[in-house]
Amino acid sequence: DCGLACSRMVLKYLHPVSDEEFQGACWELKLTQSVWTIDLAYLMCQLRVRHRFCTQTLGVDKGFRNQSFYKKHFDTEEDRVNELFLKAESKGVVVNKCSVTIQEIQEHIYQGHVAIVLVNAVVLVCELCSSPVKYCCFLPVGQKCFCRKPEYQGHFVVVCGFNRSTGCIFYNNPAYSDRVCCTSISNFEEARMSYGTDEDILFIFKES
Repeated sequence: DCGLACSRMVLKYLHPVSDEEFQGACWELKLTQSVWTIDLAYLMCQLRVRHRFCTQTLGVDKGFRNQSFYKKHFDTEEDRVNELFLKAESKGVVVNKCSVTIQEIQEHIYQGHVAIVLVNAVVLVCELCSSPVKYCCFLPVGQKCFCRKPEYQGHFVVVCGFNRSTGCIFYNNPAYSDRVCCTSISNFEEARMSYGTDEDILFIFKES
C-alpha cells in the first residue's frame, strides 16, 4: 500500500523502526487493504511520532460513494473510518479540520520536517521522469488492466523539499525506489486539491 510505504519512508528519516515493530503496529490497528489518511495518523501516534493531520472533512464524504476509486470498499469502510475520527482525540491522534496553504507546507519542510500528502495521481506529473506513471501500477495484483485513464486515483507521496526560485516541489513517490520526483507548485496544488483527496495532509515533525 502506498500509504504504508510512505510511512516507512518517513520513519526511516525520523528514527529507524524495525520491521517487527512496524508490522506489530499495523496488526494492532487492524489496518485493512484500504488504508485511509486517518489510519496513517493513528499509525504515527502508535509509533510515538509527533504529527498533525489536516483535512477538509472529519469523516467520510458520502459524495465519494459514486467514485470508482472508493466504490469497492465504501460501504464496509465508511463506519470504520468515521469511528476513527470520532475517537481520534481520546486516542491522542491530532486531527484538524482546515485547509492548508502551500506557504504552510513550505515552512514545515523548511524546518526539516516532512509531510505525507494525498494526491490525485492522474493529475500529478513529475518533471524529471521520462514517462508518466502507468495507472495499472495501482491496481491489485491479478486485476486486469486496460490502461484507461481514470478521473481520480488516490495516491500518497512524501513531500520532502522545495525550491523557491524555480517554484518546484520535491517528493518521494512510493511507485519508485530510485529517485526523488519534482513538480511545479501549480501542478502539486491541483493534484492535492482534486475532488477525492479532501485536501488530506499528514504533517510529520522531526524532533530536535
